[in-house]
Amino acid sequence: MSSAVENGSKKITLRSSDGEVFEVEEAVAVESQTIKHMIEDDCADNTIPLPNVTGKILAKVIEYCKRHVDAAAASSDKAEEKPSSDEDVKGFDADFVKVDQATLFDLILAANYLNIKSLLDLTCQTVADMIKGKTPEEIRKTFNIKNDFTPEEEEEVRRENQWAFE
Repeated sequence: MSSAVENGSKKITLRSSDGEVFEVEEAVAVESQTIKHMIEDDCADNTIPLPNVTGKILAKVIEYCKRHVDAAAASSDKAEEKPSSDEDVKGFDADFVKVDQATLFDLILAANYLNIKSLLDLTCQTVADMIKGKTPEEIRKTFNIKNDFTPEEEEEVRRENQWAFE
């Protein structure tokens, strides 16, 4: 098991696809169901390799998980102060997803691979919000998508889905 006990909390060592090594508390690492299952199944000998996540993205994922673990611990310590803690986390989340598009998409892929539902929900909702209320042409421009429909095909799609354009 990849563990080092420090201040009573076990440390887990993670290695990104580009070889960066991160030592994180087990409570933070197990926010990822993928890592949690690797630990439970004793698949984590020394270092857990994460071949689908770069160091840059893994650092952000760890930051997200740490903040959420800390917030959960704080809210359980001070149950009466929960609303302010929730607001802090919401503010953190809002700032967390203010990244360039490539980073946002990499975070979605990492959250999916690592099975971190709250992060996947947050990042996918951010993309959904980028699309909301936009025309197909605006969406193509936002995501740099080439329109490969002929004018006839486009007209046919519009006719078949008239309800969506009302």
